[in-house]
Formats: sequence, C-alpha cells, structure tokens
Amino acid sequence: MSSTGRAGKVRVERRLMTARHGARLLDRKQHILADELERFELRMELSRTEWEELAKEAALWLRRAAALDGSGRIEAAAPLEPAWVRTPWGSAMGVLYPEDPECRLPSAPPAGGSSALSYAAAVHRRALQAGVRYAAVQRAELLLAAELAATRTRQRAVENRWIPRLENELQSIRRQLDAQELEESLRLRWAADRNAGKSGNAGKTARLARASDTRGTR
Repeated sequence: MSSTGRAGKVRVERRLMTARHGARLLDRKQHILADELERFELRMELSRTEWEELAKEAALWLRRAAALDGSGRIEAAAPLEPAWVRTPWGSAMGVLYPEDPECRLPSAPPAGGSSALSYAAAVHRRALQAGVRYAAVQRAELLLAAELAATRTRQRAVENRWIPRLENELQSIRRQLDAQELEESLRLRWAADRNAGKSGNAGKTARLARASDTRGTR
C-alpha cells in the first residue's frame, strides 16, 4: 500500500500517534514494575536472611540431637506426612507471581528424646516455612525482573526505531505534498497569466476593428 499522498499522510500520522501512546504506556508500565521489583527485592533480602539464620540454627540443633539421641530417635521424630504448600498468585501490569504462600505442616509425633531433639524439630519446622517464603519471593523477583527487562527493550525499540522511522516517513510525505501544492499553485498562476494575455489581445483586436469601421463610415 502506498504511503504517499494525503491518505498516506493520514495513515502515518495515526501510526505515529499510536506509537507515541504506546511509548507512554510502556514507560508507565516500566515505572510500576520497577517499584514493585524494588519492593520484592527488599522482601527477598529479608526472607533470605531469615531462612539462612533458621537453617543454620536447625543444622546446629540437629547435630546436638544426633549426639544426644542418635539417628533412631531423630527418624522417629520425623512426621509421617509431608508438608503442604498453597501459593496464591498476585499480579502487577499483567505479570503473575507467587505471593504470601501458605505452608501447612503435618502434626508432629509425640515428643520423645532430649530437649535438644524437640527444639531441633521445632526449628526445622520454622526453617521450612521460611524457606517456602523465600522461594516464593525469589520466584516473584525473577518474573518481575524479566518482564521489566522486556518492557525496557520494547520501549527502546518504539522510541529509538519505530517513532523516528514514522517521523521521517511523515516528513518525507509532507515535503512531497508541499512540492505538489507549489507546483499546482504555479500551474494555476501560469494558466491565469495566459488567460489574461489572451483576453488582452482579444480586446486590442476588437478596438482596432471598431476603429476601422469608424474610418470606413467617414
């Protein structure tokens, strides 16, 4: 389809308007995603610290329980059922990510062994819940970071390639239309000058004919 002429000018102007609107929307999306990502980065750092501290504490008390109670008592203290995790999903600018997971722990077996074993079991349960929270927020951070990078790439493509190309195309069409209007204006002026010249010659011929007729009657 031709992009020249007034119809082409209208098409390019509409596409340029759409591109500029798209760039504004992408910029808005980028800022919202950046704010959301910053929030999750802070949460990830806090949840990572919590999980690492609880994991170290759990490992420490597990070694103490092993020394006091032995592996048999440790195996007997383990729950018979696995833990269950439910992960609700949040969203920001169309990006889905896990948020605030719920970790349901199985019932603990009857207490037995030393207090070190009981505390090791309790701190392992807390460490598991912290690990689930950390895994969810880490996944959310990765999804938001990927979408933010893709949004920035699309925005740069629109602003640095699509919009300049359309602006150049529109400027070229406008120059063509200006040249056509100038050519048409000159053509009309020349036609008017020729018509004026013909009218002048016709008037002069008529005057000469009238003068000749007057001399003949005398």
